[in-house]
Amino acid sequence: MRIYITHCCAKKDDTLKNSGKKVTPDELYTATPTKRFMEECKRKKVKWAIFSDKYGVWFPEEKHEWYEKDPDAVTPEEYKHLIENFEQKLGKYDEIWFYYNPGRFHPLYGKLLKEVKIKDKITLFTHKSQITRGNDHV
Repeated sequence: MRIYITHCCAKKDDTLKNSGKKVTPDELYTATPTKRFMEECKRKKVKWAIFSDKYGVWFPEEKHEWYEKDPDAVTPEEYKHLIENFEQKLGKYDEIWFYYNPGRFHPLYGKLLKEVKIKDKITLFTHKSQITRGNDHV
């Protein structure tokens, strides 16, 4: 089984700020590269998720509130939780394809991807055209 994942972004739907409303990741994140990633995954009917600095692995059916969390502000305790969350939520997948922009790839994500126990399952990729529908589509 394969899943596609990308990191979160700072650009969010600010109308949700302080509303207390819980939404799915495709309703919250508004940065163009993140939107294009989610749209491509939905179009090709593949499993996908967003890696949030606050919530960890965030699947498309899950709902969370608007948040502000800079990856520079992740504490060592929060980082430990993010690693455990990544391993627990993605451990069942045979392949984890992580989409990123090399020019905007925060060192926190690179460090995490090297330190998780399931690092051998991770493939980094930079073009959404590499999202392909295999036998394990949604």
